[in-house]
Amino acid sequence: MTFSMTAFARIQVGEDWGSLVWEIRSVNHRYLEPAFRLPEQAREIEPALREITRQQLKRGKVECILKYQLVEQVQALELNDALLARLRNAVHVVESRFGQVAPVNPLEVLQWPGVQSTQETAAAVIHEAAVKGFHQALVQLNAMRQREGAELKAFITTRLDKMNQEVAGLRILLPEILFNQREKILARLAQARLELDPERLEQEMVLMAQKMDVDEELDRLETHIAEVRRTLDAGGAVGRRLDFLMQELNREANTLSSKSVHSGLTQTAVNLKVFIEQMREQVQNIE
Repeated sequence: MTFSMTAFARIQVGEDWGSLVWEIRSVNHRYLEPAFRLPEQAREIEPALREITRQQLKRGKVECILKYQLVEQVQALELNDALLARLRNAVHVVESRFGQVAPVNPLEVLQWPGVQSTQETAAAVIHEAAVKGFHQALVQLNAMRQREGAELKAFITTRLDKMNQEVAGLRILLPEILFNQREKILARLAQARLELDPERLEQEMVLMAQKMDVDEELDRLETHIAEVRRTLDAGGAVGRRLDFLMQELNREANTLSSKSVHSGLTQTAVNLKVFIEQMREQVQNIE
């Protein structure tokens, strides 16, 4: 399958302790470049997230943002009975020695360090949920990348079909082009009232035909077009290979244009370069 590098995913996970949201944005880039924006409490899971990213993605600039909010828990206070007992005994000792100076205020006792505690959500639970949510977000991201990749493949395949049609049409046109060029040269010689040795004339015609010969360029164009198709069908991280093939296609189209002695050949070369440029722009978004 062919994957695009442009995609977006958003996953929200809700639990009893609160909720977290992952947002992942991916755009085209020469290499894989992940960037994480995490709450300070979640920094320790960043290495694990980077490893997951490397396993799932091959290229692209990927921005990953995590936000989470904890529910303010309303629950009964947990009292430290052992500490309360020691405080009570200490108060009795003081009263036995100095007498009761003032009554004990229960609210002040509750403020004593360690007397009460609230149950906080363990960081490990939040981290586990964050990693699970990140997996889900990457699945969503890859689904979008795959859908867009399929569209890009269809776009490129259509241009390849048109290029094949241009090449096939030019092969049919070449004999006519050579014949017309021969007739033009003969007509100019006749107009100038010049006579050449028939053998010399044939040699000049052969040289002209060799200079105009574009069969090699057309063969390479067809070979590169076939290779682009095979690469697209192979799938995976093929963007760089496709970019190289676009350069080779453009090289052959330029050579074809430089050998042009006929408007039909020139127009074919121009059409080919237009299709190649259209494909090259889309290839930049393929992983």
